[in-house]
Amino acid sequence: MTPSLEPQPLAPALEAAEKAGWTTVRLDLDGVRSKAELMRRCGDALRLPDWFGGNWDALADCLIDLSWLPDAAGRLVAVTSWRGFADARPRDWQVLVEILEEAVDFWRSQDEGPALTVLLADSAAAEAPPRAPRLKRRRG
Repeated sequence: MTPSLEPQPLAPALEAAEKAGWTTVRLDLDGVRSKAELMRRCGDALRLPDWFGGNWDALADCLIDLSWLPDAAGRLVAVTSWRGFADARPRDWQVLVEILEEAVDFWRSQDEGPALTVLLADSAAAEAPPRAPRLKRRRG
């Protein structure tokens, strides 16, 4: 399974990941319209550790650490219903995408350990996600 931050159908990816012995996590952003709501949703859905500080740096740290997830051959994070958040908070959406990309790149560069794949999925998966030019990461 290759890392993807392009919209994809969800069911086949979840099925393939589970058959391969991967841990699968769904981050549903339905109704999320603020950074604070996003951080709460990430904490709950991803079952982030108690030390998660609810900010961009803490989210990035959790996604690079992953010791808080059960051991598995790989990990799939499926981000669903994200378009409303992307439309309402385009700058925060861009920061989230950059953090996810950096986490996927980090795990891809490791010689050992499980892979991390992030999948964007929603009912309009054929459309491209809203993207802005790559910027230096701004966290706060």
